[in-house]
Amino acid sequence: MSLQGIVIEGLKKQYGSGETLVDALKGVDMQVAPGEVVGLIGPSGSGKSTLLKCLGAVIEPSSGRMTLGDLVIFDGQWKIPDLRALRRDKIGFVFQAPYLIPFLDVTDNVALLPMLAGERNSEARSRAMELLEALDIGHRSKAMPSQLSGGEQQRVAIARALINRPPVILADEPTAPLDSHRALAVIGILNEMARQYETAIIIVTHDEKIIPTFKRIYQIRDGRTHEEVGEGKSPSEQLKTYLE
Repeated sequence: MSLQGIVIEGLKKQYGSGETLVDALKGVDMQVAPGEVVGLIGPSGSGKSTLLKCLGAVIEPSSGRMTLGDLVIFDGQWKIPDLRALRRDKIGFVFQAPYLIPFLDVTDNVALLPMLAGERNSEARSRAMELLEALDIGHRSKAMPSQLSGGEQQRVAIARALINRPPVILADEPTAPLDSHRALAVIGILNEMARQYETAIIIVTHDEKIIPTFKRIYQIRDGRTHEEVGEGKSPSEQLKTYLE
């Protein structure tokens, strides 16, 4: 796997034109190494969601350059002909809501992406079980989403994001609906998965409980990023601090 992780250079995004022109991103620079988890914070309307959508190849930037793993995906224009395949194979998404498919059990929710990509069902399910076991939720593999707790659902969502071993995971407010214990457990899992699979992870968050766990933080203000050094406390250290 490439050592580049995520590299964003001079990324800009404009909406509208003339008097209605809005500069959502004014020149974002960011770098996340493989195996690293960084936080992305900022007030509402600062450009966090726009940046994540650009990086996830959901919307097209106006200018700049983006590299994911060993691929230059954007340099003034898209450099990848099949953006759908890019999102499926190279980017894992974790959202505030797990968005599990209610009529599929836990294993098939995780295995669905490789199945859709043409992998044999038995092989996809076997890899899904490996991830579920690693995330300590293998015992719920046959359960339906409605039978899971919020924390369990989010673990399944993380397994689904990791199933294709993407070099990048984008997490948008993944701990917002969780209490402190579950939120810090999810962050601990993401950090462990980042190390284990050499995945570069960006977590957009307003959650003050988890912000101290980041070693590096990017703050977006007025469409630009500003790098900060975080406390880097482990989730267990942070939980102890929170309970004191």
